[in-house]
Amino acid sequence: MKKDVFTPTNILLPEGIDMENWSVIACDQFSSEREYWDRVRERVKNSPSTFNMIIPEAYLDETDYAPIHAAMAEYSDLGLFKEIKDSFIYVERTQADGRIRRGLVGAVDLEEYDFSGEGDAAILASEGTVLDRLPVRINVRRQALLELPHIMAFIDDKNLSVIEPLAKKNLPVLYDFKLMEGGGSIKGMRVDGDSAAGVISALAALREKSGPLMVMGDGNHSLAAAKVYWDELKQNLTDAEREAHPARRALLEVNNVYDPAIDFEAIHRVMFGVAPEEFIRTFEKVTQRGDDYTLRWIYGGETHVTGVAAACIGDMLTAMQTFIDDYAKTSGCVVDYIHGEESVEDLAKADGTLGLILPAMDKSELFKTVAESGVFPKKSFSVGHARDKRYYLECRSIRP
Repeated sequence: MKKDVFTPTNILLPEGIDMENWSVIACDQFSSEREYWDRVRERVKNSPSTFNMIIPEAYLDETDYAPIHAAMAEYSDLGLFKEIKDSFIYVERTQADGRIRRGLVGAVDLEEYDFSGEGDAAILASEGTVLDRLPVRINVRRQALLELPHIMAFIDDKNLSVIEPLAKKNLPVLYDFKLMEGGGSIKGMRVDGDSAAGVISALAALREKSGPLMVMGDGNHSLAAAKVYWDELKQNLTDAEREAHPARRALLEVNNVYDPAIDFEAIHRVMFGVAPEEFIRTFEKVTQRGDDYTLRWIYGGETHVTGVAAACIGDMLTAMQTFIDDYAKTSGCVVDYIHGEESVEDLAKADGTLGLILPAMDKSELFKTVAESGVFPKKSFSVGHARDKRYYLECRSIRP
């Protein structure tokens, strides 16, 4: 019998504090817009906040792990958290557009996860993992008392059998508040006992289908860092210790890819330090032109369109990303990955800057593509708009 991949766990939630200040957006958002994170830093100041336990990618040039680990210890020592034992949390996230996205927070077994793009594990990465983005996350996790996830993974549940039935239950509310910076609002309810058993049973039935049980949506690098750390840690553990150690598991939110509130958004590219017209001419010389997919280039207030031929969107993205990576190596330009067309348009106003707006992927292609063709290239898609990304909120101890 297959082991359970996704299970209830002991989840830590703060109590008696301003939850709007506590919960901040995923660290990989607004990575080229420090003003967003400067506003967040000014807002939370000395308030208890997940901001103090993460490293926003906008601040990677000033990385210091010590304050993160100190904040985790301080919050734990102050008795800030209440522990929700042996539970899932059913989440209803009201997005900026008013739609409600449903999810389930619990723990995945890292022994069941593979991010190499070559395995047949129960949990697979959807995009290529950029290995040089892992060390910072691994170093944070090595000394961390807690984990706090912005990770989202998908299940392929056309029959709406796992998460959706929870919406009809009268579950006890754990939190219900507005999120900062236009992130909508979030409500979380405890799922334990028979309700949790029903989730586990439905997941077991879903796993009988061919292909992976879960495919990563957001936060693949964070989960990959947790996996690398666990593989490192377990070498010195007995079999019994490996089974019980909390770092073997990682907290994340699971969503049904068929949830009507879930849209796949393209992650766009911005190239800094380029001659835009030369870049585009070079790209068009080496790319098969056609009408299958449309790329939109933005620079200096102008827009240029390139039609690309490809059998599928994964092939188009792979060809595009390979070109950009090679060009960056030879030219020395800097590439950033941006959520939201408006952000790209603003950044592309600067001299020597080129924005690339990519088409979005149909979400029905996700599981089939990953199962048959392997991972998409890095930063191929995102779940929804930037401000609708997962906010840090729940915590979990990863120390025995």
